[in-house]
Amino acid sequence: MNRRTAMAGGLAAPALAAMPAAAQGGGKTFVLLHGAWHGGWCWRDVADGLRAQGHRVLVPTQTGLGERKHLMSRDITLDTFVTDVVNVLEAEELQDVILVGHSFGGSGISGAADRVPERIRHLVYLDALMLEGGQSPFGMLPPDVVEARRRLVHEQGEGTFIPAPPPSAFGIAESHPGTGWVRRRLTPHPVGTYESQLTLRNPVGNGRPRTYIHCTNPNYAALEASRQWVRRQQGWNWMEIATGHDAMVTAAPELTRMLAAIG
Repeated sequence: MNRRTAMAGGLAAPALAAMPAAAQGGGKTFVLLHGAWHGGWCWRDVADGLRAQGHRVLVPTQTGLGERKHLMSRDITLDTFVTDVVNVLEAEELQDVILVGHSFGGSGISGAADRVPERIRHLVYLDALMLEGGQSPFGMLPPDVVEARRRLVHEQGEGTFIPAPPPSAFGIAESHPGTGWVRRRLTPHPVGTYESQLTLRNPVGNGRPRTYIHCTNPNYAALEASRQWVRRQQGWNWMEIATGHDAMVTAAPELTRMLAAIG
């Protein structure tokens, strides 16, 4: 008798029905990766919503950010960020993972899929920056955005980091109840991750199922080239959510429903 059969035979029906879906074998595993200046903290409401449905959810923070801001260094690169993600997947012995990357986090999930595709069930790019192998974020962003960020690194970032912008830069209105919460938690971002190239041995996604979610209102213009790139590709799913760039803050219930329905 397998474990699931034994549980069904040993519990009354009402008790079994009350168990979370994950305990009954129906839950999924999500790893939610944040974008620039953020940390795992930004997924709080989405993670709580998914866990309430019985899913397993991990929200790692990249080196030098969030609660790991004490590790800020000029030596942090995209390879560091990719290794962060791969290490979580391997250390937690995760399989069949729905790997979600928001904004800058798109590079991290692409790199992870290149290294350990066998652990990944589906890749979700949430309003994400898209890079192919050998490309860098500064090489793909609009020139005016790159110039402004380099100037900030020189004037305020000690040559090491890009200071955090206000929440409004991510489509969060000043009147939104989460604005203060986000402002308190944003931390400087290591510039080395913007200057370094993404290492990929295979095409983006490495053959895993892929979905891009576009946050449409307001549109985050700096990522338009990334969205156009996705639209030219074959085999991608395309979804839209009518909220700002930080959808996990401004539209957590709807984003939770979208993610729970994937794959």
